Amino acid sequence: MAKDDPYATFRPVGGRIVPLVVAGLCVMIFTVVAIALPSEGKPSFSVGDKTFIWMIGVGFALVLWRFAQVRAIPTQEGIEVHNLVVTRQVAWSQIVEVQFGGGQAWAVLELDDFDTLPVMGIQRSDGPRATAEAQRLAALVEAHTRRGPAAEI
Repeated sequence: MAKDDPYATFRPVGGRIVPLVVAGLCVMIFTVVAIALPSEGKPSFSVGDKTFIWMIGVGFALVLWRFAQVRAIPTQEGIEVHNLVVTRQVAWSQIVEVQFGGGQAWAVLELDDFDTLPVMGIQRSDGPRATAEAQRLAALVEAHTRRGPAAEI
């Protein structure tokens, strides 16, 4: 968390490091396996087979890389939430409440259209840092909406 900048990007720590390390391991392991497979004898693997096996490892790594890219970018106008599959821009005025209690894995924005939006950039696995980040997000919502307390943390 950037203590001096309330508009610093929300990013998980553990939820970013672990997928990147595992992605690197996937590529290395699948590369070693593809190289170590026999080209002659029984069974034998062609260059195409080995390439396909290596590409499976790269595919796993790309999915894990996407897990590491989750974040939320606050601006003066609102917040842009980049989750695993969906990226969504939300104006501050649309946010009713920030929830981060009850064992939720990540922060959740309750919106004025009765929809909810998970903020995977704030993950409970980060412990006290995550709670502080959720409080910072709630403070931003409160500052921009002036509706009073905007958090259930």
